[in-house]
Amino acid sequence: MTKKMTLLFALVVLCASANAQTLFDEEITIPAGFAPTEIVMPPSPLTTQVLFIGGTDMVQTTPTYGNPAGEQVAKEWHDFIGFTPDNSGQSLGWVTVNHEMVYADDLLGDGGGMTAFRVKRAADGTLDIMNQTLPDGRTGKFFNVDFVNTVGETGMNCGGITSMVDGRIWTAEEWFQSSNAGIYSNGGGIRDTSDFVVSSDIPGWDGKTLKRYQNLNWMTEVDPRNAVAIRKQYNWGRQPFEGGAVEPGNRIVYLGPDDTPGFFGMFVANTPGDFNRGTLFAYKHDKPGWKWVPIWEDGALLDHKNYADAKGATMFNRIEWVAMNPKNNFVYFTETGLDSPGNNWADDEAAGGVHHPAHIARAQAQGLSSPSDPNYRDYYGRVWEYNPMTSETRVYLEGGPAFADSPTEADYPEKALSNPDGLTVMMIDDHPFLVIQEDLNGTSKGRTPAGVSNRLCEVYLLDLSIQNPTLDDLIRLTAVPNGAEVTGAIQSPDKKSLLLNAQHPATTNPFPYNHSLTIAIHGFDQVSYANLQNLADRNSAADPEMPAVEETAVFSVYPNPTTRTVFMNKVTDVAVYDASGQRVLVKRNTNELDVSSLNKGIYYLKNTEGETLKLSVQ
Repeated sequence: MTKKMTLLFALVVLCASANAQTLFDEEITIPAGFAPTEIVMPPSPLTTQVLFIGGTDMVQTTPTYGNPAGEQVAKEWHDFIGFTPDNSGQSLGWVTVNHEMVYADDLLGDGGGMTAFRVKRAADGTLDIMNQTLPDGRTGKFFNVDFVNTVGETGMNCGGITSMVDGRIWTAEEWFQSSNAGIYSNGGGIRDTSDFVVSSDIPGWDGKTLKRYQNLNWMTEVDPRNAVAIRKQYNWGRQPFEGGAVEPGNRIVYLGPDDTPGFFGMFVANTPGDFNRGTLFAYKHDKPGWKWVPIWEDGALLDHKNYADAKGATMFNRIEWVAMNPKNNFVYFTETGLDSPGNNWADDEAAGGVHHPAHIARAQAQGLSSPSDPNYRDYYGRVWEYNPMTSETRVYLEGGPAFADSPTEADYPEKALSNPDGLTVMMIDDHPFLVIQEDLNGTSKGRTPAGVSNRLCEVYLLDLSIQNPTLDDLIRLTAVPNGAEVTGAIQSPDKKSLLLNAQHPATTNPFPYNHSLTIAIHGFDQVSYANLQNLADRNSAADPEMPAVEETAVFSVYPNPTTRTVFMNKVTDVAVYDASGQRVLVKRNTNELDVSSLNKGIYYLKNTEGETLKLSVQ
């Protein structure tokens, strides 16, 4: 991935300086009266706002473990964001934020956690956090979601589901647990390890006794309005859940478990909206006709993985988030990858699990007979597409590009995608875009430039009207503070804002970017579809207001203020100098330049031939 700042947190991202060669001087002299052609980069229409800071903001708690209701500092490690619309018109709706951080807490409850708050649109376009008084008497802005007194502790709250139908919210318990000792974690995790007696309205589950660890790793529905959990969705199977999506008919839920192997899942309700009754399926690509097999036998819901293997389900390499295109109901999911998945797959293949042809082809390209070979490598991950009309899956966008050795920052590609994790669909100017969020598994093989150890994760937009996209079609939106994972993206109901989380940033960053935080990017109602197109591929007939960049003998550029990109009329090496003549950036063999890391001011662009242009960044 490209290690630059885009739009957000420009003051706190500590990128390595360009490891340039000697083609461009480190310093140039700007002669008095020097007046080259000036190009103006207008301000971006997008602005940002910090909404919620973990480890800082106080959340209101319920009576828990014998302690009275009160308040406590919010947990950190923000992950999934849910957004439930307010159909009354009194506000935009309720926001829910997962906390993947797991520890013992007498007031918040042991294990993971979740925070809920209500927002309204302010006159200046920002979001106001509203004061509320809940039916249980809690008063404030931020509310701890009560799991302990409703459905039992959650082990960790990672991804989740926001229903596009009615805004129902499920939080996903990811890290799979296999023992009470593991969840106890020497007293630092879930301290009550006694058997858990289920109280549930799901048929066959009320009164069932589980080992305490078995009450973890479920999709759990929550009520964001009252900041309480409703039910653990036991009939969707016990899995290391990450993401999911509800289709518009409100009968089908697609499910993604973060595991190797992970099995792409689907729950089909008997009645629309009633997800307590129905059938759980696992995807099997080589099944004739409809490519799903039911997972329903006694014991299967507590032991989903082994039953999916036995049914010959298709194995994936860490399925993460699941999203749906509202225009055609196509489903997309991220396969974030594991560098060496072969050993993980081998036992499950022996038990009946099958490999997708895409992974078999990748293994053969590496000179191997099977993805179960311990030498099989999957460094970058990918985005998959599922067609509900044919039940076929295909790789929609492969991560990369692949490198044997990481290139220097000056030679690093303008667009690269590594280990896609979070995923959602947002509408911009009535066009659907995937919002792809990275969570780097490592820094080798070009996932960062050579010598850059900071795992700076980025957010990309991808136009879903593109049938067979490539990495060049990605539109870089933003990155997050040094050391943080970017996750949780969701669009506000009025389509004006995108909410994002920065999780576990470096503690050496300045406040508040040394904490997990939830931010909003505002102004998407001011962005047109044309603003987000790659100008180098555009022709003026398609968009008369933004003329094409035509290759000519004279060095010329065209700025896009929305994406903070300068497009050049020819492929060249280019250096950027500040107003004092100091070199600040070098890129090689490119016709576009990301200038989002540049502060406001005057800069000079110099190409291989020595042609120089003046760039005014506003």
